[in-house]
Parts: sequence; structure tokens; C-alpha cells
Amino acid sequence: MITIPYLTAVSTYFSYGLLFAFGQLRDFFRRFIDWWLTSNLHGYAPICLGHEDFYIRRLYHRIQDCFERPISSAPDAWFDVVERYSNDNNKTFKRTTKTSRCLNLGSYNYLGFGSFDEYCTPRVIESLKKFSASTCSSRVDAGTTSVHAELEECVTRFVGKPAAVVFGMGYATNSAIIPVLIGKGGLIISDSLNHSSIVNGARGSGATIRVFQHNTPSHLERVLREQIAEGQPRTHRPWKKIIVVVEGIYSMEGEICHLPEVVAICKKYKAYVYLDEAHSIGAIGKTGKGICELLGVDTADVDVMMGTFTKSFGSCGGYIAGSKELVQYLKHQCPAHLYATSIPTPSAQQIISAIKVILGEDGSNRGAQKLARIRENSNFFRAELQKMGFEVLGDNDSPVMPIMLYNPAKIPAFSRECLRQKVAVVVVGFPATPLLLARARICISASHSREDLIRALKVISKVGDLSGIKYFPAEPKKIEQTKNDIKLD
Repeated sequence: MITIPYLTAVSTYFSYGLLFAFGQLRDFFRRFIDWWLTSNLHGYAPICLGHEDFYIRRLYHRIQDCFERPISSAPDAWFDVVERYSNDNNKTFKRTTKTSRCLNLGSYNYLGFGSFDEYCTPRVIESLKKFSASTCSSRVDAGTTSVHAELEECVTRFVGKPAAVVFGMGYATNSAIIPVLIGKGGLIISDSLNHSSIVNGARGSGATIRVFQHNTPSHLERVLREQIAEGQPRTHRPWKKIIVVVEGIYSMEGEICHLPEVVAICKKYKAYVYLDEAHSIGAIGKTGKGICELLGVDTADVDVMMGTFTKSFGSCGGYIAGSKELVQYLKHQCPAHLYATSIPTPSAQQIISAIKVILGEDGSNRGAQKLARIRENSNFFRAELQKMGFEVLGDNDSPVMPIMLYNPAKIPAFSRECLRQKVAVVVVGFPATPLLLARARICISASHSREDLIRALKVISKVGDLSGIKYFPAEPKKIEQTKNDIKLD
């Protein structure tokens, strides 16, 4: 639970109120002027009404330069950010031929497989030569190759479930699978901060949805008990099935799920567990097998295990792992399997090769080194940010660490100044987060060296002082002293 300082909350509300008031005033004069102009809609209603795109026009456009920044290199520890300029107050941008070499603190490249890898890349190139860039077909038509079959076997072995099925898009894995698993008469109990793909999948299922307080097993049990006692709306019949949906690492919070407690509660009330491991699979655990390995949970106790290949594996797509009966059912019913184009074969080969490196099947210990490095990097960076006085969310071992900004004016200030000093960060505000809880989301990679992290900390500390986002007193120890200690060790 985030406790916002009173003065910070008041100033944030005031800032948004000011933006809203001036936006409404500009819209008033816009309508007054448009009344005199000839409409070019030819009888059609506006496809975007004023209130529907108000946020885009009056708030987002002001800071649009902080988002969608194009890059022109692989998302490694350092990458090239293409410079842009706007002649219409950030409504549109034009790219230049200039680039800035920046330290990458925004990509999900947790294990460093997003760039060239001595084991993965040659095999991906060979797969591209043999199979081409796309299958141009769904899995049930002509979109299944020998590489796809090998990938599903590899995922099954890696996550520790009897069977698995893979999909071409991580977001669609949740949004397309959940409506197949449950429908009208069923109950979905979802963490209040679950990803948008889970929210949309739950809404599209037709099932009743109830929400429990973020990462609070005691409230989950209370909601489960109340819903089981009450039954379905109006009829009060027993629920056809109950699914509890949680994430391994919450992508906007950096927090690790209290999975052992969730599993115990679901066993007690005979509810199914659906675990989204998009950010945790490959990134945490002794051998990279995710939150179950980290927290000592038997994978047999998790009914549906979902994950994506876009983070730790440097590729695209997602998977569902579970019982053989479940996977067979999904292959016959899920539209993402029946109608969507399958994962490009080179991308599938990238995943297979990355898993082999993680497991040490490439004949080296690079996988173990990557896992140790991301854990060390994440814990070091988080600890140093907290020492500086930043409000940092999340748990140890998580490579995702949000720095709270709160005030909307600090979103562009932090982003622009970091970029000016060659550090690329991701900033997030409403509606992706609650109105008061804007933040910068830092993602750490195994490809970052200790020197990279120390440089980033110096820049972030300086920008934090300039933008006034150090909400806690800093410890006297300096980054320079930390660097000297590292050299002595």
C-alpha cells in the first residue's frame, strides 16, 4: 500500500485540476470557433468526440515526446535513440538522422538475450534461412513447424508442467485464453493491479469478476468466502468454477506475488490458480524457472501457468502450461491458436536457444552467470536508490523498480533531463497508473555492468535533486564511496 505525503497529494490534484480547467477552456473556444467553420464531415458523426480524446489532446500531447521514442539498434545495455523534433506542439514528430547513445533502463531485456548472443544468434540466422521470417499461417493450418513442436517440449520441460502450447503474442495469450477457460456462471477473482491483458480477458469471458486488494491473501480469502456463500447473482446457485488470477511479478509495482499463501487459500476453497509469469519466468529463481522456484511452490499446485517470451528470452509470443487435458482443450478451442499466425520460426528458435543457455545445455555456465548478475544488479540498484532518498516500490530480486514521481509536471521533467544526460528511462502516468501514482519504471538487465549502474545512479540522483522527487532523507554514503568499496572487494 502506497502512502502519499499529504502535500504531494494536494499539489498533484491541483496540477491535474489546472490542466483539466485550461483544457476545458481551450475546448470551449475551439467549439466556438468551429461553429463558424464549414464542417467537412459530410453528414458523418465525428469519429472521436471531444470528451473521448480530451486526455490525448490536452494532457498527453504536452509530454508526448517522452513516449514512443524510436531506437535504431538492439535493446542492449546501451542503445541508439533517434532524435526527433515537432513543429506542431508535440502532435506529430519528424525523425532526424541523428542518434544519441543512451544507457538503456527501459527495456525488458532481463537476461541480455535481446542483442547478439554467441549461442542464440547463429541458430536464429540458420532458422531464418531455412524457414523464412513468417509461417504465413495459423498453427492448425500450415503454421506448425518442427521448431514449434520442439519449443513446446522445451517450455514443458523448463516450467515443470505436463504440457504447453505457445502463441504468437504475449498480450493475446491472456486476453484470448481466459474467455476460453471460463464463461457465464463462473467467477474470476483478480488482483486489483493485474495487467490490462488479464482485465480485458476477464471482461470478455462473460464471467462474474471480483477484485481483491493487491497482493493481500487475507482479503482474497475473505472475498472467496463471501462469494462462495452468496453464489451467482440473482439465482444464488453455486459457481460453475472459480479462477483466481495473479501475477508472478507485478509489472508496474515490481512486487513479487505471495504465491504460497494464494495457493493454500485456493486449495482450501477449491479454486483454480491462474499464474501470469510474464515478468518472472527466466528472471528470478535459482535456475530462472520463475516464482515457483523462488518461493518453493510445487508447479503441480498451479493449475494454469502463463508466461511470455518477450522479456527474459529476447523474442516474442507467450505460452500456457498445464495438464495435458487442458492444453489439448485449448488447442481445439482457443482462437489465438486456431486463427492467429503462429510465432515466426526464427523467434521460436531464439526462445529454444535462450532456454538452453539458461539451463546450461549450451555447454557453458553463461546462463547461471546471467541469473546471478541480474539478481546482483537488481538488488544493488534498488538499495542505492533507497539510500539516495527515492521512494522505490517492489521487492528484492525483482528487476522491475518503479521510482515514484506523483506530480504530472515531474513526469516530463524527469524523462527529458535523464535523456539529455544519456540515460533512457520509461515514465508512466494516468491512465496506466492511478491518477496520483505517476512513476518512472526502471528495468535492470544482466547485460548492465556495475559501471553502467553507477553512472545511471549518478544521473538519476542529480535529476532527482533537480525535479524534487527524493521524498525521504538520503543516507550520507555516496555513490563514489560505493564504487571504491567495490574496487577494494
